[in-house]
Amino acid sequence: MSEKPSTLYEAVGGADALRRLSNTFYEAVLADPVLAPVFADFTPTHIEHVAVWLAEVFDGPTRFTDELGGHHALLRAHLGLQITEEQRLRWMELMTDSVAKELPGDELLQRRVVEYFDWGTKIARTVSADPPGTDVGEPGPTPRWGWDGLR
Repeated sequence: MSEKPSTLYEAVGGADALRRLSNTFYEAVLADPVLAPVFADFTPTHIEHVAVWLAEVFDGPTRFTDELGGHHALLRAHLGLQITEEQRLRWMELMTDSVAKELPGDELLQRRVVEYFDWGTKIARTVSADPPGTDVGEPGPTPRWGWDGLR
């Protein structure tokens, strides 16, 4: 019997799997009447940025921090979006479907990944209520999510 990978990044299948997940998810988002308005300024680069963020959160390469501004930049990107709870819940539905489609079928793995998204979307919704340019303070390093949740 093989041991489970030590990180969620390894368990999901690395960067390629996270790109597939992001691509599948955003295809659904952009076609969704509840969520499409939130992503009015969407560009294909967003898919790569999300995959790079998730890689870092799940203990893979630290490219989001090294190249894209880290946790602070992610929070700033959500300012002013005015995300509603209806939109957050719909986001979770579409992401849960995408996780089931694109990631390995391991129940614990999928549960941990979805738990991260639930935690993260609550933060994004809270931050989105503040206008662009709001000082988000120093949020600390990119959060890390493992087999036991937030570390």
